[in-house]
Amino acid sequence: MIDDCARKLVKKFSGSAPRYTSYPTAPNFSAEITDGVYSDWLQTLPPEAQLSIYAHIPFCDTLCWFCACRAQGTKIYPPVQRYLSFLMREIDQVAELLEGRKAVQMHWGGGSPTILEPTDFLALAAHFRSRLDFAPDADFDVEIDPRDMTSSKLDGVAAAGVTRASLGVQDFSPEVQHAVNRIQSFDTTKRVVDGLRERGVRRLNIDALYGLPKQTLERVERTIDLVIELAPDRVALFGYAHVPWMAKRQKLIDASSLPEGEERVEQAEAAAAKLRAAGYQRIGLDHFARPDDPMAIAATNGDLKRNFQGYTVDSAEALIGFGASAIGKLPQGYVQNVPATAAYQRRIEDSGFAIERGLKLSADDRMRGYVIERLMCDLTFDRNDLKAIFGERATTMIPIAEHLLRSLPQETISRTNGGFRVTETGRPFVRNIAAEFDAYLNQGARYSRAV
Repeated sequence: MIDDCARKLVKKFSGSAPRYTSYPTAPNFSAEITDGVYSDWLQTLPPEAQLSIYAHIPFCDTLCWFCACRAQGTKIYPPVQRYLSFLMREIDQVAELLEGRKAVQMHWGGGSPTILEPTDFLALAAHFRSRLDFAPDADFDVEIDPRDMTSSKLDGVAAAGVTRASLGVQDFSPEVQHAVNRIQSFDTTKRVVDGLRERGVRRLNIDALYGLPKQTLERVERTIDLVIELAPDRVALFGYAHVPWMAKRQKLIDASSLPEGEERVEQAEAAAAKLRAAGYQRIGLDHFARPDDPMAIAATNGDLKRNFQGYTVDSAEALIGFGASAIGKLPQGYVQNVPATAAYQRRIEDSGFAIERGLKLSADDRMRGYVIERLMCDLTFDRNDLKAIFGERATTMIPIAEHLLRSLPQETISRTNGGFRVTETGRPFVRNIAAEFDAYLNQGARYSRAV
């Protein structure tokens, strides 16, 4: 059970807040950023700039009701093949402007990238490598739905050179699985884990959720016990974000069966305790990694980053997004493709680009984004570090930090020589603390509950 202090904090931080996978966040993007702006930004990347690549595969053969990602269901394969043809055309168009820049990391997300048949999975990987210059040791991460994996798909993943696989689990309890339309047994998941390792894909992540409908403390703990049995290198323990105004499929979830604030915190902290007892290092808000994993090492060294895939060790100067709804980040700012697949395909056919919106970063955006990223990654605010990077402009952030030190319970943040550190008690509320530095927060966007 959570203690009285945590209970008071849950009540204090009962509102909503962004997840801060970017700053400013995506609801603040505008149509002022166009194909032409994106093209200019790509061409002005320094020749030595390193690239991180993201490809979005927006298809699933079964839609999970909890998911708020840009995805569409399909029971037939031709729409997927057609989409791939346009994705490859976008790769060709962008690659023309990236000649000489080296890609050091690639991530495929969705939807479910493993909806691709093995020949198409291999063809897409080969197309990326033929059009972009990849470093010999570049990471290649892919999100995997264990439910649609076959032996031939496992073979294809390995043959394509995938170096890390992220498997969605969410919860192993049948009652919870039925409540969110995701039926996935432990045996199914273990078969895929074993199959990947047998084929040489040994770096594995598992995603789990708390706060789902019909989840109880016991069911969450049982799921984490089974996750630990699978021995992944990393675990992402996300809080379910109920945003039915944005993700219409979430309207199929019985909101009355969702755990409330105190229950959610209790579930999250119980799961965290089990993972830490099993030897995992707690990282940021919601990640865990083995101490020898690159993410744990980066967190220890203060090198951890955060982007649209969550916590990352990726330090590339530019994130290049491909596919419908994909978001990219360049030194000048953010860009996002049109989200609907049909519209995306029309735009690619017409011009080779599909930018719908974005945001050019101001000096203030960069500074606040740095503060928020360091809070989300390191749980710290340091005025001396900030002044060293941003000069006198950093003084505008110091009153906010001092206000937090005066107004928040001492159990939440503790004063340091340069500012403050979020405590273990305060860790679950770091999104709320980071939000104090967000200049866009009260401009009408709706976010998921922060706790």
